[in-house]
Amino acid sequence: MAAHPIVEYTSASSWALIEDKLSPFAKETLAKLIKFLEDEVYPAIRVAHAQIPTDPEARWKTVIPVVADLKEKAKKLGLWNLFLSKAHYPEFGVPLTNLEYGVMAELLGRGGQIASESVNCSAPDTGNMEVLARYASPEQQKKWLVPLLNGEIRSAFSMTERFVASSDATNIRTTIRQEGNEIVINGHKWYISGAGDPRCALHLVLGKSDPENSDKYRQQSIVIVPANAPGVKVIRPMGVFGYDDAPEGHCEVIYENVRVPIENLVLGWGKGFEIIQGRLGPGRIHHCMRSIGAAQYALDLLLQRVTNPAKKTFGKYLYEHGTVIADIAKSRAEIESARLLVYSAALQIDKAKAKGALKEIGIAKFVVPSMACQVIDRAIQAYGAEGVSQDTPLAAMYAGLRTLRIADGPDAVHIQQVGQRELKRAPALVERQEAIRKKEKAAAEHYKVKVHL
Repeated sequence: MAAHPIVEYTSASSWALIEDKLSPFAKETLAKLIKFLEDEVYPAIRVAHAQIPTDPEARWKTVIPVVADLKEKAKKLGLWNLFLSKAHYPEFGVPLTNLEYGVMAELLGRGGQIASESVNCSAPDTGNMEVLARYASPEQQKKWLVPLLNGEIRSAFSMTERFVASSDATNIRTTIRQEGNEIVINGHKWYISGAGDPRCALHLVLGKSDPENSDKYRQQSIVIVPANAPGVKVIRPMGVFGYDDAPEGHCEVIYENVRVPIENLVLGWGKGFEIIQGRLGPGRIHHCMRSIGAAQYALDLLLQRVTNPAKKTFGKYLYEHGTVIADIAKSRAEIESARLLVYSAALQIDKAKAKGALKEIGIAKFVVPSMACQVIDRAIQAYGAEGVSQDTPLAAMYAGLRTLRIADGPDAVHIQQVGQRELKRAPALVERQEAIRKKEKAAAEHYKVKVHL
């Protein structure tokens, strides 16, 4: 029996580990996705970038034609909203587990934002759709979720603030207060992904609605703010290592006395922190899945470069110099190890939902992007000046992955949380060791031997 085409993109060992955990529908969809990516998406990536205007104004008013065409083709093939699991969202989801989508997301990660958007699986829309599917009222879902699921509009998630250490979400200063039948929002946000897109129709805004609440995790609420509401001011696109990522962008946004109906409150007052934890869990693992694909693609590019006879130096192939062979081996090992972490986290989400997989998600979140940066850096080094130019995807890939070590919680936060969870095991470990020592002492007395305890 021929191997599944995914093996060409991952490895036989990875596939053997999960093959029996994938449904026939997932395997069929995966094969269909690979063909779509190879025939349609990957060849369109450079075309898509060429279709983004260089004019500073026009860049933020463009719907990329080739991406729009790809989305229509993907819909017809049934390759749409693959991230939304029917197991967790029966009304809106597709019959794929997080593990099954994880394998697909790795392939999408090879094509960056364009590949993910082509199948309506790109951030920040994915996380926002999960929020609306899980927490929104039926009326909110009809007005906002359905158009997002159909790919008719796009969205932004507005949490990070310019003058605040936003890695601790309890620090946010944006105010959300009720006045009659309206909610009034005032705040200053930045790095709000998606806010620059001309199709962006809504912002999910996190702000403080009850700053005096004794429970600091009940002080925040989330409100749906139409992107065109009076008082919503997109100030500028923020650069990421020099990239502005038009037309989506990562924008600085000011909300100045923005008024929305009370019906735009999501879930209820004081539920903001609960919502963002529910949103960021799956979102973090989706990022890690795509990061694996980016790292694998970088390794593939590295292999092509170091075996290219036109790029010989001093009469030798690049792989015959120095530590290149070691770089290849380390990259392969790191990708394989990281992929298993991601699979483990995805399986745990499927089993216990995101809340029951916090440890696995946290470990993957600080391990995988850092690994991907390292692999991409090795490829850049092999390509030399070309590696940092616009003629390879490596520099943009590195910028995105390095940023991911900050986005959705910086490495330090995840490391601290995982470490704290590990420390909770200490009392039980000490107790177990003491029990073993007592038995050890009894055994030593029985056999009349001396054991230093």
